[in-house]
Amino acid sequence: MDYSKSLENKLKEIRNKDARKVKILAIETSCDETAAAVVRGGRKVLSSIVNSQIAIHSKYGGVVPEVASRQHGLVLSKVVDAALCEAGEEFDSIDAVAVTCGPGLVGALLVGVSYAKGIALAKSLPLLGVNHIEGHICSNYITHPRLKPPFLCLIVSGGHSHIVLVEGYDELKVLGRTRDDAAGEAFDKIGRLLGVPYPGGPNLEKLASRGDPDAYPFPRGMKNEQGYDLTFSGLKTAVINMLHKAREKGQKVNAADVAASFQAAVVETLVEKTFLALCKSGMDKLAVCGGVSANGALRDAVRRRAAETGAKVYFPAPEYCGDNAAMIGCAGHLMLLRGAVSGLDLDANPSLGLN
Repeated sequence: MDYSKSLENKLKEIRNKDARKVKILAIETSCDETAAAVVRGGRKVLSSIVNSQIAIHSKYGGVVPEVASRQHGLVLSKVVDAALCEAGEEFDSIDAVAVTCGPGLVGALLVGVSYAKGIALAKSLPLLGVNHIEGHICSNYITHPRLKPPFLCLIVSGGHSHIVLVEGYDELKVLGRTRDDAAGEAFDKIGRLLGVPYPGGPNLEKLASRGDPDAYPFPRGMKNEQGYDLTFSGLKTAVINMLHKAREKGQKVNAADVAASFQAAVVETLVEKTFLALCKSGMDKLAVCGGVSANGALRDAVRRRAAETGAKVYFPAPEYCGDNAAMIGCAGHLMLLRGAVSGLDLDANPSLGLN
């Protein structure tokens, strides 16, 4: 029986099955984390395995795309096997396979997409090509199973900073986005300048905890402009120029104060734009996700503002803030329910957007 006919039979079987029992094997290889998970019913994580490449890339001070791709190829099969083992499942007990197809590093994405296509073909399973950014939104569905649209979502990670109106599970409207650096990218770059170990984001936060957030009056990008777009390049440049001038004058700089002041500027920018969008949209629910959503200063600031406005706030559990496959499985489940199955011609799209 050819793949098309086998797939048709599998989809019919899934449609007759209780959606809460549908099991998806999910794969995530968009950057420097090789991850696999088994998710049941879209929101129950049976296993989640993440193989980090931090130790490999730390000597370079950042992710080297070619190295990341090669490492994915070396460990992906083992990571998938570990996810199946932890979940107590086998390939034959899985209903579908979901994989990140973009955005991300093209070589890294291709490793995951190619592997997932091989599983789908060999086992006659539906293939679900997932948008990585949508996956981050879905991370909150895992932590908060009762969360449903509509709500506003702030997505902040190393590669993305978006303010999105989630009108339905497949109805996403981008209200604002960064015009240059993403928040997490800015954290990494300033962290490198201040000499903190890679990854810069969480390590800069640790340094900032010892500093004065009011020590340096760094700019808040687009503070007085209408709309919900974000910018962090001007802030990054201001920090670089301040450090350069201090070195020229032989002045000592307190790195913790610089980190705290920089972090305060990023947090204020994100919070101001997000709550402006929340107010204008009429939403009373706000979800925050992405790697930067683990930042304690951002969480505290969002919760304070939410208490003032009466909004309800949702954050993912720490293990689902960064890149992981469980969120891809959740997004894949929603795709499967609406019949959005990908073909075997699925390709990696490094610049894939939301709209």
